[in-house]
Amino acid sequence: QVQLVESGGGLVQPGGSLRLSCAASGSIFRIATMAWYRQAPGQQRELVAGITDGSTNYADSAKGRFTISMDNAKNTVYLQMNSLQPEDTGVYYCHASIRVPLVDRYRIYWGQGTQVTVSS
Repeated sequence: QVQLVESGGGLVQPGGSLRLSCAASGSIFRIATMAWYRQAPGQQRELVAGITDGSTNYADSAKGRFTISMDNAKNTVYLQMNSLQPEDTGVYYCHASIRVPLVDRYRIYWGQGTQVTVSS
């Protein structure tokens, strides 16, 4: 059984920073992609940033302010968020495409979400 466990959310003032972490645990053969999505109140979940074999991609709103990185040895992805603004508020979900041993396909997993609130 694979689990994604997020941490690092909280309340921060505009202009502040937060670092989110997401650790994948369980029987893992290979992780193809890890990413962060955000869901603001009343809105659809949207991609914030992703990383695949070291290559990264970002939503336009995250470029220049957020950095996604991965520690392959720990199966952990990080999202460093700087210059946070109120519009960054939402629940941040970790997403991963993982292959488990003896199964010849990848499956999508989601974390439980962590709340990020940017407010003065």
